[in-house]
Amino acid sequence: MIRRYGEPLVAGQTYRIRPGAYAILALGNDVLLTHQAAPTPEFQLPGGGIDPGEHPIPALYREVLEETGWSIANPKRLGAFRRFTYMPEYDLWAEKLCSIYLARPVRSLSAPLEAGHTAVWASIKDAVDLIGNEGDKAFLKAFWRQLSQRA
Repeated sequence: MIRRYGEPLVAGQTYRIRPGAYAILALGNDVLLTHQAAPTPEFQLPGGGIDPGEHPIPALYREVLEETGWSIANPKRLGAFRRFTYMPEYDLWAEKLCSIYLARPVRSLSAPLEAGHTAVWASIKDAVDLIGNEGDKAFLKAFWRQLSQRA
């Protein structure tokens, strides 16, 4: 069973499944986030939708590059969650199936390629407070707890 976060279901609304791949990108005690300006300003884990026929790992590499300008390496799947939401930029009611990975940020190749995105480094503690999505926040908190136990 995949845990659900976020808004309650809207009665009578039909949702389209939208798989996505997202990454916790950590260097020391800092993580790389993306700030998406629209439709609602929000800090998020970098990542996004998996295109039809696309494998999750290439989608993760593509989405991280588009949203942050960074290349990544060694993605390891941590788990998944789902959330039901309206995506105004696509005029879509979606059941987002979000796979979360831990990956190593390798190098900044450019500014974010996707309009309206800004790459932001934050301490893990601050990132937990900044992240707007409860599912992303839960995975980031679990990662932080795991780091704290190792120290």
